[in-house]
Amino acid sequence: MTDSALLGLEGKKALVVGGGSGIGRATSLMLARAGADVVVGDLSSENASSVAAEVAALGVRAGTVGGDVTVEKEAVEAVNSAAEFHGDQLDVLVNIVGFAAWKTIFEIDDEVWNLDIARNLTQHLYVSRAAGRHMIDHGTQGRLALVASVSGIYGAPNHGTYGAAKAGVMDLVRTMSQEWGSHGIRVNAVAPDCIATPRVLASYQGQGIDLVDQARAQGVPLGRFGVPDEIAGALVYLVSDMSSFVTGQTIIVDGGTHAAFPHMKATTLMS
Repeated sequence: MTDSALLGLEGKKALVVGGGSGIGRATSLMLARAGADVVVGDLSSENASSVAAEVAALGVRAGTVGGDVTVEKEAVEAVNSAAEFHGDQLDVLVNIVGFAAWKTIFEIDDEVWNLDIARNLTQHLYVSRAAGRHMIDHGTQGRLALVASVSGIYGAPNHGTYGAAKAGVMDLVRTMSQEWGSHGIRVNAVAPDCIATPRVLASYQGQGIDLVDQARAQGVPLGRFGVPDEIAGALVYLVSDMSSFVTGQTIIVDGGTHAAFPHMKATTLMS
């Protein structure tokens, strides 16, 4: 049996929201390599088209959708348009979208709070609900994988709204898994920590900070930041047949940080 057969994604119809860069691009390409047809959703039509071209080059069907998924009407239209591209079928939803505002609790005003909740939690409700509705109406035993964050597990100094939203995503995942499980729909999440996406790399490089030094200073046991493919791998696992009895869960992908003894940096444990 080939690797793609083990994953059970050959011919599946997928939508990756936020698929135009970073983790979303990596996920779109990994799904394509597993044999899935992929619609790339992104605010940037240029980014979506670029990744869709890469997906198509792998020998599967590729399409694009746009829209601001923090607006319910546009989120629903994006999901329905993706399903229409796939012949009115949707087997897989992966939602990458998220962005943190860096403010202390005293600096958070209504505008910051509402924007961070909208783009990190509310849009997950809109997109997932539209996908779940389509799957139930069409009798599809679909799979959803959302991106949360370790900031929803730990405290989140200087980005409290983001942490609160991501904690909400993990609870939403658990609730959807319970309400939709009888339809054969599985819903899970991945909670990344330090991942060297193009945006993160540009930020640290602009400050003259070396990522390896930063990871060691932060006590990451593996001594480095993760890369987009390592989050994509967890997401693809969660929408594959390899995780067929997994639902309502959040997989932490953080290089071992969450498992570390909190009063001792990983660097002090290295011989």
